[in-house]
Amino acid sequence: MAAALNSQVLRRLRILLSALKPGNQVSRARPAAAFGTSVTSAKVAVNGVHLHYQQTGEGEHAVLLLPGMLGSGETDFGPQIQNLNKKLFTVVAWDPRGYGHSRPPDRDFPADFFERDAKDAVDLMKTLKFQKVSLLGWSDGGITSLIAAAKYPSYINKMVIWGANAYVTDEDEKIYQGIRDVSKWSEKTRKPLETLYGYDYFAKTCEKWVDGINQFKHLPDGNICGHLLPLVQCPTLIVHGEKDPLVPRFHADFIHKHVRGSRLHLMPEGKHNLHLRFANEFNKLAEDFLLGKHT
Repeated sequence: MAAALNSQVLRRLRILLSALKPGNQVSRARPAAAFGTSVTSAKVAVNGVHLHYQQTGEGEHAVLLLPGMLGSGETDFGPQIQNLNKKLFTVVAWDPRGYGHSRPPDRDFPADFFERDAKDAVDLMKTLKFQKVSLLGWSDGGITSLIAAAKYPSYINKMVIWGANAYVTDEDEKIYQGIRDVSKWSEKTRKPLETLYGYDYFAKTCEKWVDGINQFKHLPDGNICGHLLPLVQCPTLIVHGEKDPLVPRFHADFIHKHVRGSRLHLMPEGKHNLHLRFANEFNKLAEDFLLGKHT
């Protein structure tokens, strides 16, 4: 039983972290594929820390990409940074505090870490002088997006989220505990994160993340942000991969039910990293929604 569970957890890990393969990384200041615009990289002071971000495109519609657990803009959103329409959108991909190149400080997980990330994300875009922004949030970044849309409704234009959950179940907690010890991960899964962080920081931060996300399990109904969903006012598209082994369908259904007017789009072959494996399909879906073409 234990061996089977460990095998299942490792399989899920490979899917979760396939986004971090070197082929998905974006080099700093490398010319982008579309329209010849470059990807710039910089840091800016926000809320007492220096947040790293990448920016590309020249469109009037500002879009912020929010990464997942242990992720960064360059590791989690290569196909989006490169290929979202640069004439129509200005795309910003950020590294939350303690992740990627937004260090120091080291990453920590107080009870309000998602709210802190949401405020950091909004304040980053305000510091960069964007009047309004749309959000593309994956996994933990999807949770952050939901909170940002609920708490700063006048600033959020539209939102696309996938791989997110508004509460933690017993099943979720088992998965989280299964990934605590990174030395048990396969080398293929572990190596890109070691390259980004160094082994010690990677291992320590993964343990902190497990404790950080599991603290919600001890709240009523395992609540992360379910109470905030009715406050979301912006047009919202929820994308769910029907083969996602990490986030069951009921999480997407719950968000869809409680975010008024939201749309749910199912990708039959999609897994957790659907925006990478099916990048062209996802990018078109997101662009059409942001431009008001989604029906």
